[in-house]
Amino acid sequence: MLDKKTIKEKLEKERDELLEQMRGMGKFDPETEEWEAIPQEQNIPEADQNDMADRFEDFEARSSMIRTLEPRLQDVLKALKNINKESFGKCEVCNKDIEIARLNANPSARTCKQHMG
Repeated sequence: MLDKKTIKEKLEKERDELLEQMRGMGKFDPETEEWEAIPQEQNIPEADQNDMADRFEDFEARSSMIRTLEPRLQDVLKALKNINKESFGKCEVCNKDIEIARLNANPSARTCKQHMG
């Protein structure tokens, strides 16, 4: 049987961890409703070209990580929003129950094992 209380707790924990990670690399823009990377603090008034290249690489790495984490956060938020709906725990493709082991491993899963992409 699907234990929604445990699933909800896992989702809330994952949401909090994702938000903490993302806040360390970027900020949420309410106008675009997207996360944007922010450059690392620069304590040196004038940086040389190597420093600037390092900052650019760091910014690119932050941007890439945000692009990876943001869809995961959206999945978690959607699952939390829908957890009390009858459709929660049902595959979005075939409408069959998502395997309990799959939901325990990935509480925001939207498809059964057969239809996971």
